[in-house]
Amino acid sequence: MSSNTGTPGNRLAQAVRFSDCMRSHGVSNFPDPGQPKDVLTKSEVNSPKFQAAQNTCVRLAPPPQPESAATQRARRTAALAFAQCVRSHGFPSFPDPTPTGQLTPEMAAAAGINLHQPAVLRAGYACVGVTHGLLTRADIARAVNGG
Repeated sequence: MSSNTGTPGNRLAQAVRFSDCMRSHGVSNFPDPGQPKDVLTKSEVNSPKFQAAQNTCVRLAPPPQPESAATQRARRTAALAFAQCVRSHGFPSFPDPTPTGQLTPEMAAAAGINLHQPAVLRAGYACVGVTHGLLTRADIARAVNGG
């Protein structure tokens, strides 16, 4: 039997089935495909109910879609601009992103930055615009607050 899991229509259908499954297994506020994922809190995602639903429904989820080289370059460029901006806002040891454009709270902590300083949140908010949507204020708040 052949499967077209890579086609956009099939991926969307799989994502809808996964979302429906998550809701039917007790995660009532699980978003539909294309909706913001920030409706789920860290405590919800880490809850036994969420984990059980995910274990049950994972077979319905579409496979991860590989990221294009252009998308990775754009992510890295935006993340690098963010890092440079944060450094200019008082955190000279703020790290550069990985080659794929990843920046994590762990990377900042390893660079000696205490994410719980109010100035870190202010710098992150001041610099979010240079990412052209890669990062949002909500992303910064989650990183700083551990959520």
